[in-house]
Amino acid sequence: EVWLYLLGIQEADRSKEISTQKQKLQEYELIDKDPNEMTKRVRGEISRYLRKTNIESSRNMPRLFEDVISAYCNHNHRVEYYPAMVNLCAPFIYSVKRECDAFLCFEKMLNTLDDHFSSRSINESVASFMTLFRTCIPDLYSYFEEEEVDIKEWAASALQFVLSRELSLENTMRLWDTYFAVPDWIELHPFFCLAILRHLKENLEELEQSEIRTMLMRLPPLDMDQIVNEAFNIRHEILERQISDDSL
Repeated sequence: EVWLYLLGIQEADRSKEISTQKQKLQEYELIDKDPNEMTKRVRGEISRYLRKTNIESSRNMPRLFEDVISAYCNHNHRVEYYPAMVNLCAPFIYSVKRECDAFLCFEKMLNTLDDHFSSRSINESVASFMTLFRTCIPDLYSYFEEEEVDIKEWAASALQFVLSRELSLENTMRLWDTYFAVPDWIELHPFFCLAILRHLKENLEELEQSEIRTMLMRLPPLDMDQIVNEAFNIRHEILERQISDDSL
């Protein structure tokens, strides 16, 4: 429920809440959700996701996923469906009571990501992340080079889809609790990716190339409170270093 306010889906002014909700529901019901050429792909990805995560619910999860994603793609014709939409949609389907509100949250998340990467390409973001990685965790960076681990592949997914493909659903939702509570969360996100790498450093340094890739693509359960604290510490370290370099 808090996400709805943090994302601006519901307003704090309760006097307008009922009329606003009714209007949004009517607008959502008018959006085309009928099956089309992408529906088969969406259904396949939803089925794989639900098997992998073992989500249990009395609600009709596959239909909810399908309706929300179809509504988004049909409402935003310039956007093409991609499989990670299912991962990005899952926290809202799982936690938001009304389908209409889940759609609006999902739309807000995707629009935020689209706006961010339209002003700064994913390649630029990955390049910037690699510089931070080499600076913050040089030992692990060197080890990945020795093992010929293509960390750029992981970074592109982690940055572009906000770790929704790599983290468990529970960990993703805890991470997004923090993100939605701060105004510049999309700028903070690379530091959370670094915090996870630093947290798993010792484990990763015991693995070989294929094992490293497997762990990164499907991260183990993490103490997200610890990751959040570590991420803010890393950002502070980077800012202090920049200030120090500028003063020389």
